[in-house]
Amino acid sequence: MNKLFYKYQGTGNDFILFDDREGKFPARDKALIARLCHRRFGIGADGLILFQITAEGMPYMQYFNSDGAESTMCGNGGRCFSRFLVDLKAADNKLEFLAIDGPHQALVKENALVSLQMKNVDAVEKVDERTFVLNTGSPHYVKFINQLITTLDVVEAGRSIRYSERFAEQGINVNFVQKMEDGSLAVRTYERGVEDETYSCGTGVTAAAIALSELEPREFPHHAVRLGTPGGALRVSYQRENGVISDVWLEGPAVMVFQGVVELPEGE
Repeated sequence: MNKLFYKYQGTGNDFILFDDREGKFPARDKALIARLCHRRFGIGADGLILFQITAEGMPYMQYFNSDGAESTMCGNGGRCFSRFLVDLKAADNKLEFLAIDGPHQALVKENALVSLQMKNVDAVEKVDERTFVLNTGSPHYVKFINQLITTLDVVEAGRSIRYSERFAEQGINVNFVQKMEDGSLAVRTYERGVEDETYSCGTGVTAAAIALSELEPREFPHHAVRLGTPGGALRVSYQRENGVISDVWLEGPAVMVFQGVVELPEGE
């Protein structure tokens, strides 16, 4: 069957999106998804997203990594998904959808910015004084570094952590963070499933922003952090009280790059 696809990107984190409300996409075909995401033999993307509808009529975001495996929540993917729903006129600018980690609210603005509510975080593991592990919808390892972040070999350093004895089986996303003189954070991420550095990771910058409050505790509960990635700028805000992180919002640009038609086998 011929199927219309859409390519979106959020700070360089790019995705193939399909309107799959009829449930005909062959989602069990991991090789097909991997081929579509391949940057030489397919459309090319960090991941693939299906727009589905629950039995209750709510939009559902099904996310796959570029290796073809269904994965956990993707923050930049969720922002692109929100823009996609509005572009399809399937939702208003203020919307709600379900993903694998539960419900999300989003606000799609006219200036290409999309704000996405992320899950609450009730536990942050402190590995050492500058390293933390937490789950922001996907599992993340956050390491604050002292060296200039542009000089770091993120693939080599990230892969060694992702495939370490502790994390090898399930995998983990690895974020390296440098605090800049203006108080913002520079973040580079090695993503499991992609098995490479990506231009940006939404759940990763969210994890980095939350980890900052562990690194530098502050008296006031409201936090707002500006973050720079190789693909662009993002902003994370949240409330931290009694060790619980809530009202977490990830904001940044999300835009459609192009659309086209691809031939797919019939779904099951």
